[in-house]
Amino acid sequence: MASSDLHGGSAPAPDRLVGSDRVLAVLSALAKRPEGATLDELAQAVDSPKSTVHRALASLRRANFAAQLGRGVYVVGDEFLRLALENQSARPEGRAVEPVLSRLSERFGETAHYAVLDGDEVVYRAKVDPASGSVRLTSVVGGRNPAYRTAVGKLLLSTSCGSVDELAAVVGTGPWERRTANTIGTLDALWSELQLTRERGWAVDDQENELGVNCLAVPGHFGPGGAMSGAVSVSALAFRTPLAALVQSVDEIRSIVDARPTGPQ
Repeated sequence: MASSDLHGGSAPAPDRLVGSDRVLAVLSALAKRPEGATLDELAQAVDSPKSTVHRALASLRRANFAAQLGRGVYVVGDEFLRLALENQSARPEGRAVEPVLSRLSERFGETAHYAVLDGDEVVYRAKVDPASGSVRLTSVVGGRNPAYRTAVGKLLLSTSCGSVDELAAVVGTGPWERRTANTIGTLDALWSELQLTRERGWAVDDQENELGVNCLAVPGHFGPGGAMSGAVSVSALAFRTPLAALVQSVDEIRSIVDARPTGPQ
């Protein structure tokens, strides 16, 4: 039962977007629509009246975080993109990660990723595709996947969850969606996989997130003083680089990741 803002001290409903939260929600919705979005589409996306979304857009446009194209279509502004790209490229881990991913991609002719854990999902912070090859992976920097069905996710969960109860607190108790016949769908099966991952120091995705794509992940020590900050993976098309070939090369993969030049601390 949405109504106009009340005055006189009544708190807004917990699920209503107000003030800066509304502006950030509109910016987030806009960022998910690189082709642009109309006022109607944005109002529907953030479940707010068009008048309030229009005010949020006005604030974003004043900061050059949003821009209006012809026919009432809005897009993310150049200033926001500049700040985001500048921040990403200037991060110490980013400067250290990119050369590593480039070497892995060149060596194996496949895609290399760097990812971190965010709750029960992984977020891809960096990606390097092979220079050649007509078939590429659809992953994108900033993209997310459920941790339970990715190699980087299982590697990171194995280091952050010391018990099955801790694991359940992060990913839930399941069962989870099985994207393929190989996808782990239960908490017990995932915990067993994480124990094995912890013992050997690397994780695999045997076509669990996407048919035809397998992956091997190792720790990425790009934090201050060489602390583990995320996971690095080689994600390969199964017909081109079978999982067994990645497993046979795990020592080489780890040596490439660990031999990175020391970045700013």
